[in-house]
Amino acid sequence: MKLRATLRRWHVWLGWIVGLPLLFWTVSGLVMVWKPIDEVRGTDLLRPLDPVTLTAPAVLPSEVAGLPLAKVSLESRAAGPRWIIELRNGPTRIADPATGQLLPSPSAADAAVEVMRRYTGTARIASVERTGADAPPLELRRPLATWQVNLSDGTHIFVDAQTGGVIATRTRWWRFYDWMFGLHVMDLKEHEDTHNVFVVGFAAVALLTVLLALVLLPLVVRRRRA
Repeated sequence: MKLRATLRRWHVWLGWIVGLPLLFWTVSGLVMVWKPIDEVRGTDLLRPLDPVTLTAPAVLPSEVAGLPLAKVSLESRAAGPRWIIELRNGPTRIADPATGQLLPSPSAADAAVEVMRRYTGTARIASVERTGADAPPLELRRPLATWQVNLSDGTHIFVDAQTGGVIATRTRWWRFYDWMFGLHVMDLKEHEDTHNVFVVGFAAVALLTVLLALVLLPLVVRRRRA
């Protein structure tokens, strides 16, 4: 009798401790599965780029001859194919493969054109902002300099400020989903750390509460039969 009363008291107090976190986990989990993930990510908002096609051999810029190259790739853009030339310990440059001419880094206008030539929705561009690699927006979380193209429906599309390629699409639903994920893992600052003291601690307490319930169950059944 004394053991049963002690276990029940512990079970009740532990239940009060984990009640709120369990509510947060349940609500945030429900929100994250409520809406199709493709709609959250906005995967249908941008038309896929055409495959790279060239009518003549691609020409590399003569300026890169002899430079320490980290990577050279041929990528598609809304305006046509582009060389993406990554220099070791240096900036990334773009070039026209048809002429081999180096092109200037994309401007705000270039970023807007890249987005709108591929955009399939009905919203308009509200503004274009520059973001720095040293302090990227929370919804991007990548150390890259970008042009953030803000649409009138609240969607943010990020264009790499060096290569001109779209690197992320963030709808309003994505931001809400991301906040809910942060609540789910109890990391409201970075929304990424799934191994923190709060989520581990509350999960351990929740497990202990369930184990106590399993121990109490046969004791309660035995008492009722008696």
